[in-house]
Amino acid sequence: MSNNHTLSAAGQQSQSNDTHSLTPITIINERNQPLAATIYRPNNAVKKAVMIAPATGIRRQFYHSFASFLANQGFGVITFDNEGISESLTTDLAKSDASLVSWGRHDMPAVLDTLQQEFADASYHLLGHSAGGQLIGLMPNYKVIDSVFNVACSSGQIKNMAMPYKAKAMGFMDVFIPLGNLILGYTPADKIGMGEPLPRSVARQWREWCNGAGYIKTVLGKTIHNHFYNEIDMPALWLGFSDDDIANSKNMDDMIRVFPQMPVEKRFLHPKDFGLNHIGHMRYFSSKTYAKAPELWQMAVDWLNKNQTTP
Repeated sequence: MSNNHTLSAAGQQSQSNDTHSLTPITIINERNQPLAATIYRPNNAVKKAVMIAPATGIRRQFYHSFASFLANQGFGVITFDNEGISESLTTDLAKSDASLVSWGRHDMPAVLDTLQQEFADASYHLLGHSAGGQLIGLMPNYKVIDSVFNVACSSGQIKNMAMPYKAKAMGFMDVFIPLGNLILGYTPADKIGMGEPLPRSVARQWREWCNGAGYIKTVLGKTIHNHFYNEIDMPALWLGFSDDDIANSKNMDDMIRVFPQMPVEKRFLHPKDFGLNHIGHMRYFSSKTYAKAPELWQMAVDWLNKNQTTP
């Protein structure tokens, strides 16, 4: 566990219910940048702790219902905003030099260190949503993770998408991102319902990686030389849905291949089998999804409980 970041909760109040408490905290990453985070602490002793790594540009409050569910099941949980996103934006967005690489190399390791500090006697697990699962291979402290549960995690390769969504994705990646970065100095993804506004380097790398095969694999050995994709070997469940235009089955397989040593169980599900009209790329974490199909969230609990190997 590294000691190169500090943790601060000064002046911040905890909230609680019958089964767990919520505490907002600030984590300082290796770039000396503050990250806004929330700790979900069960009232009972914690034996398993989960880091929820967000999708590109998605603020941590999006995962509140799911994090609360896990805490109610006895898991310690941490959610966070990546640098440059929501409450982790501390400068003019056009001046932010955060990137997908810095998120994986600096933000996620600092959050995992904090999870270890907050729940010292637990086993540690990562629940990745989209980019949150893609970037694990940049984490130098990945070895403390016992298991991974990835949702809608894929390479996002545009070539493998179906029309008409493919045309929409091409417009976003090849027109909207370059123009936004050129005119504003960032990508206003929020204007078209794509999460929070994105620092320019985040959007630029997102565009570059999705225009090739294997997402980050397109730059391994070129602009990225130090990584752990070839070494990561903890068990992982990858969950995808047939109505997800981005993380379709081909793109899930394309990303899984970037982790050659990872033993992966892939589940590709149909929303109608669970009485749902739509899940897509985002709605797995919706409280409405849980209300209609609680077994989908139970899959995460069962997987995390099954794969506790330490302490």
